[in-house]
Amino acid sequence: MGKRRAVILIALSLLAGSAWARDADDDAKARNRATEIDTEHIFGFVEGGDIGERGDLELEKESALRFGKRAGSYAAVSTLFDLKYVPFEHMLVSPGVLMAYHGISGVPDLADRRQITFQGLWFEVKYQLIDREKSPFGLTLFAAPRWTRIDEKSGERADQVSAEFTLALDKEIVPAKVFGALNLIYEPEVSRSRETGEREREATLGAGVALSGQIRPGVFVGAEARYLRSHEGLVPNALKGEAFFVGPTFYTKLSANSFMSVAWNAQVAGHAVGEPGALDLTNFERHQVRFRLGIEF
Repeated sequence: MGKRRAVILIALSLLAGSAWARDADDDAKARNRATEIDTEHIFGFVEGGDIGERGDLELEKESALRFGKRAGSYAAVSTLFDLKYVPFEHMLVSPGVLMAYHGISGVPDLADRRQITFQGLWFEVKYQLIDREKSPFGLTLFAAPRWTRIDEKSGERADQVSAEFTLALDKEIVPAKVFGALNLIYEPEVSRSRETGEREREATLGAGVALSGQIRPGVFVGAEARYLRSHEGLVPNALKGEAFFVGPTFYTKLSANSFMSVAWNAQVAGHAVGEPGALDLTNFERHQVRFRLGIEF
C-alpha cells in the first residue's frame, strides 16, 4: 500500500507539473502576442508583408466604405468576412464571403438604388518572399481572385471575375517604433451586366506608400498616400482616369489576440478623361474608409 501511494503521488505531481508547464507556455504565448508587431495590419489601405507563424488562425471582418461623387448622393460599402490561416511557413490562405450595401440617388449615369445583398466569394493567397525580421526589408506577394454578382461601383446585378495582385515591401525604420511600407497594385476585372448585357474589361494600376509609428504599446498612428489609374482592357491601354489619395491611419490592439484598425483616404488630385473638374469622381470616389476587426485563435 505504501508503494502504491508513492506511485500515485508521483503521478499526480507529474500531472500537476505538466499542467503548470502548459499554463506557463500559454502565458508566454499571450505575452508574445501582446507585444509582437504584425505589419500586415498597422497601416491602412497600404498593407505590410507579415503573415504570421505556421498554424496561426484568424477571423477578420473588413469593411471598405466609399462615398462622394460630383453630383447626387453616393455611398457604397463592401464587407468581407474571411478566415486567415497559415498552413506552411511563409504562406497564408484566406477564403471569405462578401456583402454589399449601395445607397445611390441622383448620381449621373448610375441608377438610384438602396440595397443590402450578398456580393460574392473571395480567396486570397499570400507568399512571403523575404522575411523582414531576417533581412533589411520584407517582401510579400498577394493574389486575391474573387467572383461577384453585384457590381462594386453601381450596385447593379452582374457576372464579374476579378483579382487583386499586390507586391508589398515593408521595413522597420526605427526598431519597434516606426515602420514603412510600399505597395504595387494590379487589379484586372471582367464583367457582364445582367441588366443591360454590356461587357467590360478594365484594370486598375496603383502604388501606395505608408508610415506608421508606435505611440504606446500596441497603438500605432500613421499616414499613407496612394496613386491609382483606371484603364480599359486587362492589359492596360486607354486611360480612363487617375486619382491621388492621402489620409491618416490608426491601429490598436484590443487584447492580446485581437485588434482594430481604421484608415481614411481623401482624393486630393485627379482627372477623368473627357470630363471637367480637378478630381476623378467617375472612376473613383471622393472619400474611402477602411475598417478592420480581427481576432486570432
